[in-house]
Amino acid sequence: MQQKPEILETRLVARSRLFGIEEVDLRFSNGAERTYERLRTPPIPAVMCVPLLDEDTVVLIREYGVGLEEYQLTLPKGALDAGEDWRDAANRELQEEAGYGCKTLTWLKRMTLSPGYMQHQITVALAEDLYESRLPGDEPEPLEVVTWSLQDLDTLVAREDVNEARVIAALYMARDVIAKRKAA
Repeated sequence: MQQKPEILETRLVARSRLFGIEEVDLRFSNGAERTYERLRTPPIPAVMCVPLLDEDTVVLIREYGVGLEEYQLTLPKGALDAGEDWRDAANRELQEEAGYGCKTLTWLKRMTLSPGYMQHQITVALAEDLYESRLPGDEPEPLEVVTWSLQDLDTLVAREDVNEARVIAALYMARDVIAKRKAA
């Protein structure tokens, strides 16, 4: 296994309300030195759930993404509140964004987003045994709820309004988990 680079120095070079930009001076095990930039965000854990009404029907939400300036079909997700367990956060986000609670949550994977320059990580969970339940959320407008068949996942992923890599990966992971259960 390779030896991790030594961090020689870090400097905050810019800051906004949500992000900081940090320069990181590194020395690699072969002696090479480089300066990298990374977004410095607070280490707020996040969760995303793949809610299933049944073995074939996933619940999605349509939400505005200011980064792309477009509405996107996505999965319920959000930050954990202070001291909140990922399971509680997943169920809360599901109720706030899609109007469902769940009785069963299965951890799928922890994923990163652009680890070359961000520290963000998100826990992905499969949410099953859904029941109608709504909690007030922090969204500025009501979110549209859309259901889709996992058997037609390739058509969903081909849509212009489905392009977040974490969402696509989570949907394929959920489909595979369900397929393995059916085969067992």
